[in-house]
Amino acid sequence: MGLLGDELAFGRALTAPEYESVMALGHRKEYTADTPLLTEGDRTGHVFIVLRGWVTVSQVTDRGTTRLILGLRGPGELLGEMAALDQHPRSATVRALGTVEATVIGGDAFRRFLATHPRVSGLVIRQLTFRLRSADQERSALASLTVLQRLASRLTELSRTAPTGPYAPSAPGPGATGAVVHLAQDELAATVGATREAVAKALRLLRTQKIVRTGTRMVEILDPALLALLAEGHRE
Repeated sequence: MGLLGDELAFGRALTAPEYESVMALGHRKEYTADTPLLTEGDRTGHVFIVLRGWVTVSQVTDRGTTRLILGLRGPGELLGEMAALDQHPRSATVRALGTVEATVIGGDAFRRFLATHPRVSGLVIRQLTFRLRSADQERSALASLTVLQRLASRLTELSRTAPTGPYAPSAPGPGATGAVVHLAQDELAATVGATREAVAKALRLLRTQKIVRTGTRMVEILDPALLALLAEGHRE
């Protein structure tokens, strides 16, 4: 399972001249927290390159009542490229986590640029391939892993996020011993495709085994090695 983007984001994979040329195609825009940059089902064709901040990528489940977070995207990430390329409705909603600054590029301009810059086009294809593989892994995990295993995997992943990440581990406070992931239980539930109640039950089990400690919008990892074993399906 993996929510985070490619380790070499689109913007950071560009050469300096390519980066300047791409940025010149669009304009900068700032979004406040919880503002949708893209909405699932919309027929828009522009793309975004995140300059500052983080966003969630989510879809409504088949039942239409809950939201499943598919990814977290940060600085340098390209968003909205699928609809720009195939001109189909948006497949997911992208929402700002805190303040986000991005460059907005029209779909026509973006497609023309790719047509004349094959190396950049290759980077977009690589990103699409990475995300499709990641989505396949997420679907497989939803079908084959328990909520506890999915939760253990997600906490392990997020606890290793770089310090500037959306749910980055903070410096341990008084009495803390490990990485602290800051998020609410409903947000965590949305990242593992489970109900809040199921995640709360799994967290209680992890607390009982002294693997984590929880508080308001926080999960402290006390035993990262055992948490990683649970994520892999091992049992003591």
